Amino acid sequence: MSNADLRGNRPLSPHLQIYKPILTMVMSILHRITGAALYFGTILLAWWLIAAAAGPTYFDFVNEIYGSILGRLILFGFTWALVHHMLGGLRHFVWDMGAGFGKDAREWLAKATIVGSVSLTLILWIIGYIVR
Repeated sequence: MSNADLRGNRPLSPHLQIYKPILTMVMSILHRITGAALYFGTILLAWWLIAAAAGPTYFDFVNEIYGSILGRLILFGFTWALVHHMLGGLRHFVWDMGAGFGKDAREWLAKATIVGSVSLTLILWIIGYIVR
């Protein structure tokens, strides 16, 4: 005979509430979040390109929005998400090549991704302000 209550008695799969967060787990979640944020940033980039094609008046309007404090903060976040996601992809590429699976190597790659993404974002923005 079948037991109708089988689903109610099955153990639940462990999730974020049970596992102790480790750096590589946080980096995996952050990689997914930055990937999703890049969709929003791509819409902003498309809007800017459409404004450039629409004419100088609309282009100036969009540039004024992007030049505001809030606009620059959003663009800074987009830049960081782009750089962080790229470095996370390179970290995964290293793993795809069969390297970096040791505990120390995983931790080093995760820390290098964080430091590298923040550093490269700051460098890009400093260069942008100098060139501007």
